[in-house]
Amino acid sequence: MIIDSHSHLNHASFIKNVDQYLAEATQVGVNAFLCVGWDLKSSLEAVEIASKYSNVYAAVGVHPSDVKSMKHEDLRAIEGLINNPRVVAIGEIGLDFAYEKDHAEQTKQVEYFVKFIELANKYNKPICVHSRDAIDLTYQTLKAHPVKRGGVMHCYAGGRDYVARYVEMGFYFGVGGTVTFKNAPNVKAAVSVMPLERILVESDAPYLTPEPYRGRPNHSKFIPFTIEEVAKIHQTSAENVTKKTTENFVKLFGVEHF
Repeated sequence: MIIDSHSHLNHASFIKNVDQYLAEATQVGVNAFLCVGWDLKSSLEAVEIASKYSNVYAAVGVHPSDVKSMKHEDLRAIEGLINNPRVVAIGEIGLDFAYEKDHAEQTKQVEYFVKFIELANKYNKPICVHSRDAIDLTYQTLKAHPVKRGGVMHCYAGGRDYVARYVEMGFYFGVGGTVTFKNAPNVKAAVSVMPLERILVESDAPYLTPEPYRGRPNHSKFIPFTIEEVAKIHQTSAENVTKKTTENFVKLFGVEHF
């Protein structure tokens, strides 16, 4: 079976038709999902969806780009969700400086990244890290504030040079549709040096749709294309990649075997 380690079933595109979404994914062998929040509202929705479906788990957190509008009580509210048995991770959290160039706002992202790491350690949860145009500061922040349970570098695009460093920290790597892009040699190079024992596959639906459907809204049912590309890069079978990534998900998030 395939596990989608990062999806947004709580996105407006899907939330009214979750039954249909899961049925379509199941038809191609995607049988379990991690539904990830990006702010308080979507985190609440992630928990609600995961509580309804036995094959869906939740991660709660605030995306770095949404930190600027975050209130202190939002952090307390998210903390109140963590003890829900369907919540297996804190995320997505991290740093995103792609469009945020204001130093004060960048500093605020770092501050909240650390606050969420502290929550993860308090409740013994792994984290889902979003890092864009801030790979070294992300690494330095994690090095200065170690995560007890490790986590996953979501949609990893940090280059091959940082892979070993994150492995040493106990991190896994979320590999999604970008690995299939013809114009993404750096992503392919990074995946080539990732141990299979540290790879998770993800959709990030509705974003980052793999080839040959690039340009369309993404869906968990397209993950087999990502698996095929990872298998090609590692010169192994798609079945082996599926087996390893499922085992990795179970190990990292501490969920029951499927």
